[in-house]
Amino acid sequence: MNRFLKAIGIATLLGVLTAMGAVFFAGQASAAGQICEQYGSTSIQSGRYIVQNNRWGTSSTQCITPTTSGFTVDQADGSVATNGAPKSYPSVYYGCHYGNCSTNGDILSPNGLQASSSAFSRISTSVSMTYPSSGTYDASYDIWFNKSQPTATTGQNDGAELMVWLNHTGSIQPIGSKVGTASIAGATWDVWYGSSGWNVISYVRQQPTSSASFSVASFWSDVVSRGYGSTSWYLTSIQAGFEPWVGGAGLAVTNFSVTTDGATPPPTSNPPTSNPPTSNPPTSNPPSGSGCSASLRVDSTWQGGFQATVTVTNNGSSAISGWRTAFSLPSGASISNLWNGTATTSGSSVTVTNASYNGNVAAKGSTTYGFTGNGTAPSGATPTCSPS
Repeated sequence: MNRFLKAIGIATLLGVLTAMGAVFFAGQASAAGQICEQYGSTSIQSGRYIVQNNRWGTSSTQCITPTTSGFTVDQADGSVATNGAPKSYPSVYYGCHYGNCSTNGDILSPNGLQASSSAFSRISTSVSMTYPSSGTYDASYDIWFNKSQPTATTGQNDGAELMVWLNHTGSIQPIGSKVGTASIAGATWDVWYGSSGWNVISYVRQQPTSSASFSVASFWSDVVSRGYGSTSWYLTSIQAGFEPWVGGAGLAVTNFSVTTDGATPPPTSNPPTSNPPTSNPPTSNPPSGSGCSASLRVDSTWQGGFQATVTVTNNGSSAISGWRTAFSLPSGASISNLWNGTATTSGSSVTVTNASYNGNVAAKGSTTYGFTGNGTAPSGATPTCSPS
């Protein structure tokens, strides 16, 4: 995100935009190469997304390497005071940012999408991230809205900046002050509001995670209900990345996607790993000489919810081409989000079959799926498994 306005003030906007534009487009890099230019960027997936270095708050070196589905921060020198603005916002995005627009199937380029449109309600996004063991940063979405229909050359949006913090370290906090809480996308969030010449609404996840999937409308409807936005405003970009204050090398977006057909994309084959497993040991049906077995581990719990991982193991001497597991949830519990599988439920009974990409499991090999849920965690649940 370009929060340089917060540091230099609106008065110098014109000069900064002029200077930034010269660097921004001159700093284009190939998808295969490292980007160290201050505002360097490149497209991935044939132009569907753009990866940007966006080092706006420091003169220290920052370098990122784009991947086919995100990027890795290779170098992030220097630090800034944790009671002020961050160093940068290395990120991957869909849409338009200061005239730099994604193109492949992008319904936001170049004129945005009004939040009152039926197409807006069908936009969903997913991200998976990995975090280093040190540094001070937040891992967040930055979703931008303009009050009027923008053009391809629109710079700073004047409506709202919707931030979704999945994780943060150290003493940092969003702009403004906490104004409440919200239950969205299967999690509880602290809601913060501030202003930087535009509304900044930040949703800070009470239980940190490294993976998320949600519809943009689910957060925006809450913003509108609080009076901080309007359905007449235009969505211009969906960005995911990191705001580092201290360090930042090792931060990575391993997978980012946006869908526009109403489907919520899974967080990828990497389940969330930011919360250590609880003391609940995996439970499983006993392995046999053939077929498959499954074990369930509760990764983390919080008030009103939980996260769990199921491991499917092929016990046989030959590969299987598909699998099906079944287990029961505690009374009143439900699944809010599941990745790397397809779930069907009937009361407390849950059946999960493989996704299209992880049904083939080699002999003695294994695969996993994960889910978050509401209510009591299924500690002690014993899944059954059968090839399909």
